[in-house]
Amino acid sequence: MAFDIDMIKKVYASMAERVDKAREVVGKPLTLSEKILYSHLWDGSPTEAFTRGKDYVDFAPDRIACQDATAQMALLQFMQAGKPKVAVPTTVHCDHLIQAKSGATADLKSANSTSAEVFDFLESVSNKYGIGFWKPGAGIIHQVVLENYAFPGGMMIGTDSHTVNAGGLGMVAIGVGGADAVDVMAGMAWELKFPKLIGVKLTGNISGWTAPKDVILKVAEILTVKGGTGAIVEYFGEGAKNLSCTGKGTICNMGAEIGATTSTFGYDESMERYLRATDRADIADAANKVKEHLTADAEVYANPEQYFDEVIEINLSELTPLLNGPFTPDLSTKVGSDMTEKATSNEWPLAVEWGLIGSCTNSSYEDLSRASSIAQQAIDKGLKMKAELGINPGSEQVRYTADRDGILGIFEKLDAKIFTNACGPCIGQWARYSDPKNAPKNSIVHSFNRNFAKRADGNPNTHAFVASPEVTAAIAISGRLDFNPMTDKLINEKGEEVMFDEPTGWELPPKGFEVEDAGYLAPKEDGSSVTVKVASDSERLQLLEPFTPIKDESLMGAKLLIKAFGKCTTDHISMAGPWLRFRGHLDNISNNCLIGAVNAFGKKTNMVKNQLTGEYGGVPDTARAYKAAGVRSIVVGDHNYGEGSSREHAAMEPRHLGVAAVIVKSFARIHETNLKKQGMLGLTFANENDYDLIQEDDTFNFIDIANFAPDKPLTVEIVHADGSKDVIKVNHTYNDAQIGWYREGSALNVIKRENAS
Repeated sequence: MAFDIDMIKKVYASMAERVDKAREVVGKPLTLSEKILYSHLWDGSPTEAFTRGKDYVDFAPDRIACQDATAQMALLQFMQAGKPKVAVPTTVHCDHLIQAKSGATADLKSANSTSAEVFDFLESVSNKYGIGFWKPGAGIIHQVVLENYAFPGGMMIGTDSHTVNAGGLGMVAIGVGGADAVDVMAGMAWELKFPKLIGVKLTGNISGWTAPKDVILKVAEILTVKGGTGAIVEYFGEGAKNLSCTGKGTICNMGAEIGATTSTFGYDESMERYLRATDRADIADAANKVKEHLTADAEVYANPEQYFDEVIEINLSELTPLLNGPFTPDLSTKVGSDMTEKATSNEWPLAVEWGLIGSCTNSSYEDLSRASSIAQQAIDKGLKMKAELGINPGSEQVRYTADRDGILGIFEKLDAKIFTNACGPCIGQWARYSDPKNAPKNSIVHSFNRNFAKRADGNPNTHAFVASPEVTAAIAISGRLDFNPMTDKLINEKGEEVMFDEPTGWELPPKGFEVEDAGYLAPKEDGSSVTVKVASDSERLQLLEPFTPIKDESLMGAKLLIKAFGKCTTDHISMAGPWLRFRGHLDNISNNCLIGAVNAFGKKTNMVKNQLTGEYGGVPDTARAYKAAGVRSIVVGDHNYGEGSSREHAAMEPRHLGVAAVIVKSFARIHETNLKKQGMLGLTFANENDYDLIQEDDTFNFIDIANFAPDKPLTVEIVHADGSKDVIKVNHTYNDAQIGWYREGSALNVIKRENAS
């Protein structure tokens, strides 16, 4: 029996009418993405056609999912909204605060001790406000959502960028900041710029060593880390139908790495099989009644160039296994000799120290079974592991079933470390080194989604490469980054040359899924008597105070805080790893604000000039000094500023420390929205070359901020230390409502006022 089946049936009941109306107002056949978007309009049935990439549209998502690191701030904000209960089905999943170190049992016990107050807070606040709670160890949010909550044709938002994983089950699932989630929890519309559409036609079939992971690694190579920005990627074609549901999830998951709003697939038999296998036959039956509306109109896929803004075609029969990295998920290399050449010329270490399998991207039963077939061959062929191997099952249901079927036992025979059903190394929660900043240069291979510097273990010298689970297993066994499992031989314990056979596995467990305790706690029907647990002296949790509006006069004489050089992701702005423990305490976590960003002046991290004293110091310390002096500060950045995780802390921390504006060449979508929600100015250079004008001692005057209006650039006067000036134009994408957020101090302030009236 599915969760929230009545809600799902209600969505399907109105879908035919809304899709038919949308087709009428748009005046042409519809993609799947358009069907889902137009059937989830806040105002109900469509009355107008929206311009892709331009029109801001209000939507009504069906549900919300939050992981424990981002849920803290989201729910602390929701507590200010004045609502007794969330307006849509919402869940919290405890998967980020469990550090991988010794193994599942010891690591979970340690997390339950060290993060007890955070888990107690999340459980109590969930119980009070009608939110489903998944305990630590229950699984990784996106795998749990795919197994329990995702449904074809639905729309969901989640406070994690990899919410997009649910596109594998035919949803439009979008990662957002916590403030966006708070809007929907509070019964408000959710606003999104109507996305552009990228169609990816898949022909042929994957086979042998090629996996669904290689599809998205290839797409990342083609589109790069920003090529999907502002767009939904919709996969279709015979090749798409031949992929498993969890394989589709893998592809959608890593769509976050190309900046896509989300990715999705049309409803097909693989999704139906997965729904029935995960005890949701009632959803499959309901979906089958409206399945014509759960995929694009036939004309769209027959002539995709007429309906998508961009079309890519990939022949899966010709696709070969890939390794993407290091330090970026779009640098793609074919396994084998291509890697030998590229690694040698770039001085990437060819010896591999670790292979890691799991994360929200590749932790399904199918993934583990295919990787275990390689591990079993190593045992049968007398091969010893040359690298260490770590496994993160995606959920307790996957772990229990895989253990029952002997899959985990195969890995254990190779001395693999089975970590908790949690994110672990994928998000920096890996206690690999006692001193990661001074750790040695090395290479690792993993089936995760992100591989930015320091992402997995805090070591800036770790070269992380992304691959499929089966290729990860083979490379870990060989210990060589340039090992080609399709052609290369290994020497076993007897001195014999042996080769791997092609991996095999099961799309779904032959004996069905099984679990004793999935780890779910349902909330009280009436939570009014529940007390939310937040200690007044806590170092990890802090009740929020509303942000005050940024006054126009304070934008005269604002000082440069940092000019970020090159890539500046949300990991650079607000690091994860050990800082996760402060995700519920805004003031404490603000001590990591922009400490990973490279200062364009001096090319160092966490070292900027304090213009009030002339001394150099850390970014947070300097920002606090400006704030104490009543001086607003400015951050300047490069292209795709804020790419990566959806963490709104990357916007809230600068806001808390007195930053008024972020001026960049271009933004990643979620981060730009987060800045708007927190009442800040997120601006882009009208002329990108004006980035080069910014000097270390600059003062900024926003001379026409009083006339801040939609579609009207702002004028900024930059005063240099020698008294010379440059006057530049900066663009923005604020509409009237978003300008209202800015004028009132934050979007949450607007919500509180509207709820109070």
